[in-house]
Amino acid sequence: MDQPQVVSENYANPKTCFFHVLFKAGALAFYILSALFVNNFVIIFVITVLLAALDFWVVKNVSGRILVGLRWWNEIDNEGNSVWKFECLDGESLARMNKKDSWLFWWTLYLTAAVWIILAIFSLIRLHADYLLVVGVCLSLSIANIVGFTKCNKDAKKNISDWTRTALLSSGVSSTIQSAFGV
Repeated sequence: MDQPQVVSENYANPKTCFFHVLFKAGALAFYILSALFVNNFVIIFVITVLLAALDFWVVKNVSGRILVGLRWWNEIDNEGNSVWKFECLDGESLARMNKKDSWLFWWTLYLTAAVWIILAIFSLIRLHADYLLVVGVCLSLSIANIVGFTKCNKDAKKNISDWTRTALLSSGVSSTIQSAFGV
């Protein structure tokens, strides 16, 4: 008897997924392997931080929009206060986002920060304060994206639930419920 084939979901945006991972892996790989081939701290610092900055930009401005439908930025208002701004797709579009793309986005975001933390611990153990500086800059960029996208995701979920509640109340469902219960 023929067994039913399981259709596995593929990545909807393989190029975006590739570049989402490329700069993360590039910064980590260069930092780890540079000790074997490069004996100049300045070169290691500049190239590693450049790759981490490219990763930050790609995640914040490209892969976040395409893979999970989220975008964030921070502005300074007239009083000098920091104000977080968030954008997300509507609820229907968010529900249609590819699960593999989303999974890759979130896991690599958190996994990269965890690896930078481990590398920071190694730098501390080996008493290499200069390399701890490199790791600190890269970890800061990773954490900035984690905080931004986590806040954006929470805001998106809140907006979707508010929109759903408003849509239900305005559609007459509430009047039907109220008349059924005699409220």
